[in-house]
Amino acid sequence: MRRFSLDQLSKLPSSEFRITFSTVLTVMRIILTPCIVSAMVWGSWGVAYGLFLVAAVSDMLDGALARMLNQKTFLGACLDPIADKLLLVSCFTTLAFTHRLPFEVPFWFVGMVLLRELVMVFGFVYLFTTTEGVDVRPTLLGKVTAAGQMLFIAWLFTCYFYKWVPTQTYYLCLASVTVLIIISFIQYAAIGWDYYRKG
Repeated sequence: MRRFSLDQLSKLPSSEFRITFSTVLTVMRIILTPCIVSAMVWGSWGVAYGLFLVAAVSDMLDGALARMLNQKTFLGACLDPIADKLLLVSCFTTLAFTHRLPFEVPFWFVGMVLLRELVMVFGFVYLFTTTEGVDVRPTLLGKVTAAGQMLFIAWLFTCYFYKWVPTQTYYLCLASVTVLIIISFIQYAAIGWDYYRKG
């Protein structure tokens, strides 16, 4: 486990901030996010779907490549969750305001996703600046939750293109993702409290 703190930040070697192939994929996901949102707003759902799939695949590849090629860096570890949060929050928010898909994303769901991400970001920043070190790696449950949200968005796109209206499946997916988000938030909150308690 590698922990980083504010005091250590200035002492990190330049290798922790190098641009690797994995980092390029992460930055590409950040750049794709406004393109996906723009495509949805303009009604270009085929373009939005294709770009979202590219972004989702890049999310699966960057972490795996970083481990396989031994390219894990502090920069990559920080950018990866930022890219995920931007992509998911932006897509869910845009879907909540569109009425072209068979199923609408509820506003309470968007609010829950946004609240979770904001609390986690501010909590991490607080712990990073006040404790002796914070592990920047996501938990397994956190990874599963992010993957579940991306699959949910991809499924909504698929329903649109194939004119599917499986209502029961929709509510099952919505409930499953909601439960994952809540449980993962509780897990991260417990980890954050442990860091805070230990100082």
